[in-house]
Amino acid sequence: MGFSLFPRSVKFYDLFKEQHRKLIKAVCILDELFTTFDDVEERCKRINIIESEGNAISRRIAKELSLTFITPIDREDIHQINLTQEDLLNLIKAIASRIGLFGFDRIRYPARRIVANLRSMIEELGVVLGQMSANKHAEESFHKLENLKHECETLVMVGIGELYDGGDETTDYATILNIVKWKHIFDRIEAAVERTEALADVLEGVVLKNA
Repeated sequence: MGFSLFPRSVKFYDLFKEQHRKLIKAVCILDELFTTFDDVEERCKRINIIESEGNAISRRIAKELSLTFITPIDREDIHQINLTQEDLLNLIKAIASRIGLFGFDRIRYPARRIVANLRSMIEELGVVLGQMSANKHAEESFHKLENLKHECETLVMVGIGELYDGGDETTDYATILNIVKWKHIFDRIEAAVERTEALADVLEGVVLKNA
């Protein structure tokens, strides 16, 4: 029988998968919000509920770690996977909350594309978790994640560049305020992409250490 990174006798893997399912639900709602830009208040409420459920799972993982003497992988890796998934869910909530509060009349195309890529990245991380549980290689998934990250970086630059394009000393207050609001949105989306990359790095490190 091959070595499993997450033996059945330990609950960490199941908890990570449960935590990741909350991430998938939240980012799918966020993607729908950025794509159709309707039912904004209702979608924000749903994300808030999911984020609270995710926080409860994070506390369960932390408690399980404190009660477990021998862990299937390094304790620091378990802590980082838990923390990073929790941070990512919090960032998704922050993005949605700002969209709900700022009163935009439309979603900018680069932002919509980045969120779609963020969804794809998080979905691919689910594939990685599944491959890890079966003690399979995940090189293809990590390659996809790297490509999506690079595309997101380009889209962030394009999106921010468009914000300031055409601005001059005659720009009115409403336009300046809109630029500031969208800069906040792009900052949070970029942070979410970076946390997704950080999670991929942790998972890749676990795979390499236990190869």
